[in-house]
Amino acid sequence: MLVIQKLIHRQLPSSNMAPLVLPSVLIASAYLLSTVSAEPNVAELVGTWSTKSAAVLTGPGFYNPVNDTLLEPTHTGISYSFTADGYYEEAYYRAISNPAIPSCVSSIMQWQHGKFVLNSDGSLSLSPFSVDGRQLESAPCTASTATYTRYNQSETLQKYQVYTDPYTKLTRLDLYQFDGTPVNPMFLAYSPALMLPTETLNPTTSATSTSSSKMKRWLGYGDEPEEPTTSEGYLLPLNKNAKHISRGIEQPSLINRIDLDLVWWAGVGLTIFGGAAYLL
Repeated sequence: MLVIQKLIHRQLPSSNMAPLVLPSVLIASAYLLSTVSAEPNVAELVGTWSTKSAAVLTGPGFYNPVNDTLLEPTHTGISYSFTADGYYEEAYYRAISNPAIPSCVSSIMQWQHGKFVLNSDGSLSLSPFSVDGRQLESAPCTASTATYTRYNQSETLQKYQVYTDPYTKLTRLDLYQFDGTPVNPMFLAYSPALMLPTETLNPTTSATSTSSSKMKRWLGYGDEPEEPTTSEGYLLPLNKNAKHISRGIEQPSLINRIDLDLVWWAGVGLTIFGGAAYLL
């Protein structure tokens, strides 16, 4: 009988273990719930995001695909836009300091758009349309003209976070580069996103590399380059063969082909002729 009591005592859990089991179960459940709720969600990325100054925004205010020009914002900054169907656009405007000569500040503008994938681990894979990206570099102390090139750079963002900023109370987006380096925080500026059309804007037969497609924005004259006053002083834009450029040249509209001065003088002549006929 004594042996049976000892065996029963060994098999039954001690009373002081019960309080430890319940908290463990609750902690595990909370962890599982937090893991499920933290699954990647494209919907929270949708919109246009910009750094604090909100001077840099994606869309036609940063890049004009018709004239093939980058438009300089009032302040430096970064902007990203995302759509629910997997398209993105990015705009960068950065100043590069020169410690040796503080007054010689360089700047760089970059624009890209294309498709993105939100991976199961929360990372983002950005694949730009290779022929559309543009970059403008300006170093006034080392070059008399800015350098305008094609730009094509795929990106992998390790993770992202969307939440309400505790200080500004604005919806905030934190992006992290492939190595975990944080990008400057951005805040929701537009929803839905402010973007150019989500398709190749400057289609060509093949993408030209950035180094070989380098070109200056304008050609100088004489020893001291000056901005030309005639169109002959400009090089052809990178998108000179794009459909939205050639269409207006090859098939001008009827209004563009009418000489308005001729129409005006014809009207004057008909008025005089009609008045003379009435008097007769």
